[in-house]
Amino acid sequence: MRTYYLRSFGCQMNAHDAERIRALLEAEGLERADEPDGADVLVYNTCTVRQSADERLAGHLGTAARLKREDRGRIVLVTGCLPQAEQDDFFRRFPFVDGALGPQNLQRLPELLAAAVEPAAKGRPPGFFADGPAMSGDLAARRERPYQAWVQIMSGCTNFCSYCIVPQVRGPERSREIGALVAEVRVLVADGVREVTLLGQNVNAYGLDLRRGGREGAPDFPALLRALDAVPGLARVRFMTSHPKDLSGDLIRAIAELPSACEHVHLPAQAGSDRVLAAMARGYTAAAYLERVHALRAAVPDVSVTTDLIAGFPGESDDDFAQTLELVRAAEFDAAFTFVFSARRGTAAADLPGQLAADVKRERVERLIALTQELALRSRRRWVGRRAEVLIEGPSRDGKSLRGRTRQNVTANVTGATEPGAIVEIEVTGASSTTLRGRA
Repeated sequence: MRTYYLRSFGCQMNAHDAERIRALLEAEGLERADEPDGADVLVYNTCTVRQSADERLAGHLGTAARLKREDRGRIVLVTGCLPQAEQDDFFRRFPFVDGALGPQNLQRLPELLAAAVEPAAKGRPPGFFADGPAMSGDLAARRERPYQAWVQIMSGCTNFCSYCIVPQVRGPERSREIGALVAEVRVLVADGVREVTLLGQNVNAYGLDLRRGGREGAPDFPALLRALDAVPGLARVRFMTSHPKDLSGDLIRAIAELPSACEHVHLPAQAGSDRVLAAMARGYTAAAYLERVHALRAAVPDVSVTTDLIAGFPGESDDDFAQTLELVRAAEFDAAFTFVFSARRGTAAADLPGQLAADVKRERVERLIALTQELALRSRRRWVGRRAEVLIEGPSRDGKSLRGRTRQNVTANVTGATEPGAIVEIEVTGASSTTLRGRA
């Protein structure tokens, strides 16, 4: 084996897992291939939060099956949430896969690779799905960008929203020690990183599991932000994702006061109907959600608030959906990820009565998309004629300028800027619903 091909799907946590998978494979002596046809080892890092992710994976695994038939020595491995959720059923669906592991077992990837190359016996291929205490947060990562890094501060979730499979596939909340996190960030900064993004299914629950376990005085998420703000040379700290019920006043103050804390909070609302929110087991009302948004906007000038929204949850009436549109208008989101409800086996919502027809869900999500894009364009246009701080990431898609991100996490195409890694001030000259244009 000489080369590997990796295709990753899903959230930011999966993107970080993919970086760690690359580091593990390259430590085994494999080199990266850009296309699956030329690779000896094919690795697919999966997501199963929505049906669309499963369908996309099936198409890629169809290609993998063809390549496996052409070369029986080629190895196909699947990692991430889908095999963790399905386990034996996954191997029955995809019998050509040589091995699989769940997201809490990334450190066993070299072991999985060795077992797949030389299987001990016929039968089910090797699969590692144990829900053990080990976290992969301290594994080495092969970063995609030298000036930015993901930092996993916790794993898992204990909220059990009725539509979400994450607690089943990533386990309960487990926070990493603050000393290990500060040390990791110091090493990253010494390696040239200027911006870190803190990752967790619910970052503002950081430390709760430690305190519940008897660790009196264990730091919370605002304390972690303050500890990282004190790291010399660290210019920016981002974080994803926040749960509205845990967005405390102390966290809002930390975002307002800390120079490194970027003015962006991703705060999934999911719906605007209290009845639907209760069925989702979200733990807040629409009024409580909007109170947090208004408190955030009052304390943090120019904060960008982005969200997730689900259309067509079981039993959602026309009036329920109208309330979601009303919440979106009241919150004036700067951007939104919109989804149709996707029933996931093993979640409470999959068995709820009142499952809606696909065309109803599609019509509703299209209305959500239109509204959120209108609000996003309005938000971006407010920056025209103003100045914004941009971390340059690399060339723009058209190759005529450089691309970067503002502190509000908005992509900006910049002329007159210097090399990637520079933080520059730009004058904003134009805007679309997704990007800004400006000159340094």
